[in-house]
Amino acid sequence: MNGFDLVAHCLKAEGVTWMACFPANPLIEAAAKVGIRPIVFRQERGGINAVDGFSRQTAGRQIGVFASQDGPGVENSFGGIAQAWGDSVPMLFLPQGAGVDAYNIAPNFSARENYKHITKLALSIDQVDKTSREMRRAFHTIRQGRPGPALVEMHRDVMAQEVPENLRHYVTTRALRSAPSRGDIRDTVKQLLAADNPVIWAGQGILYSEATDQLKTFAELTQIPVITTMQAKSAFPDDHPLALGSANRTAPKTVFQWLGASDTLFAIGSGLTRTSFGLDIPPGKFMIHSNISPEDINKDYQIDLGLLGDAKLTLELMIDEVKAQIGESGRQEDSNLVASIAATKQEWLEEWRPLLRSDETPINPYRVIHEINQTVNHANSVITHDAGNPRDQIMPFYQATDPHGYIGWGKTTHLGYGIPLVMGAKMADPNKFCMNFMGDLAFGHTGMEIETAVRAEIPITTVVINNKTMGGYDSKMPVAMEKYGAGNQSGDYAGVAQSLGAKGIHVERPEEIAPALQEAQRANSDGDVVVVEIATRQETRFSQYPELTS
Repeated sequence: MNGFDLVAHCLKAEGVTWMACFPANPLIEAAAKVGIRPIVFRQERGGINAVDGFSRQTAGRQIGVFASQDGPGVENSFGGIAQAWGDSVPMLFLPQGAGVDAYNIAPNFSARENYKHITKLALSIDQVDKTSREMRRAFHTIRQGRPGPALVEMHRDVMAQEVPENLRHYVTTRALRSAPSRGDIRDTVKQLLAADNPVIWAGQGILYSEATDQLKTFAELTQIPVITTMQAKSAFPDDHPLALGSANRTAPKTVFQWLGASDTLFAIGSGLTRTSFGLDIPPGKFMIHSNISPEDINKDYQIDLGLLGDAKLTLELMIDEVKAQIGESGRQEDSNLVASIAATKQEWLEEWRPLLRSDETPINPYRVIHEINQTVNHANSVITHDAGNPRDQIMPFYQATDPHGYIGWGKTTHLGYGIPLVMGAKMADPNKFCMNFMGDLAFGHTGMEIETAVRAEIPITTVVINNKTMGGYDSKMPVAMEKYGAGNQSGDYAGVAQSLGAKGIHVERPEEIAPALQEAQRANSDGDVVVVEIATRQETRFSQYPELTS
């Protein structure tokens, strides 16, 4: 058994069933021999984005794995790993490395050195005897604290060597969970119960700790409304009476209104990272921050109370403390609060009704989102978006009702991410309808991965809103646009999909949207990959109410 064979056995022991890859890496063959399915993507970023989606959808219970060749394979992988780092996604990157005899000779590229700033741990197996130990260190690191990627570089000459029999043993890893002290819990609950206008700010740690039920119970006991972050959309049901919506830089009006009016903010399962793709929390609030990562507390915001621990364990303790302080049944339903939230939501939807129900052609993208909301089975679907305008348009309006029914992302933003991301989600949830909502520019980045989905029999749906331009860039480069049409592009994307073996559907009129989505769901059920291309207009209006938070 050589080093590559041992790595494959380690992966098998850790529960890995498939591996995204891009040749050539001897681990691909070694993994196949032990029953791990290799899926070869069209390029490295596609494979990394797919294992990213898989890890998100399994809440890190299963770790996505990507293997690449050395040299250009390692170089081309950087963007995908950076995306996972920015969005705190657990995964394992296993690049082949140059031989140790030529490791420091240009132009050989050191993965360990160059990836150490975008991974939780970057290791290099420079002695075959270290194989089991380094694999265990990597999996352990991935599973502890704030999620994120790890890298184990496998030098080709070292890994080709025989592993001594006494060093082949591998011990699997598990996540270790901790909870805050009783005193911190008591102080936090006391502050929240005393606040006039508290708000819960729930991050993706709710999803990773599987704490949706606990969050609902706590919100209902205390009658505190809930905002979810972009990454946490679906962690709290959007149809719950206390749901305010998700805080992308666009959001329902309720998010802006309650965020602005709140006097106490309780963030749980969130890094509270300032990002251009999210909402900043206005100053002047009493800030409570609960997270598994001590380095995230007091990072971007001044925190008044900090709680270190797993979101689920924390909420369970807080539920007990609420009952101890105000009784088993908690607070009575605040009918005024619930009515106010419902009224603001209705007012907001009425404001956007002309766009959501628009009959114009080319089609308004908000009409597409409305039809998606009306057509899909929310409880049995996984919906995600791509970068740019599609994200900013769909995030406020899509109703996510079940955990992991929506994948929100975007602290760092790569166009084309949505196609491989939803492929990974489908691998995690093969019985659900999995759909990506993206623009035409984004399709140009990773559209060839549609062929990968066809070849690997991963029946996903991609909705491409084709407005034939880079939406929103007119104001950023007006001369280049007017004089040279710099941001315009065109294409028959449904036709491209057909040529790659998928089912392509063209939509030109609003009344065609719902039938196309229904056909996509039927086709996916039959095992077909689908691209629905919808001729849309450029829409520059977004659900933003900054005056309510200033």
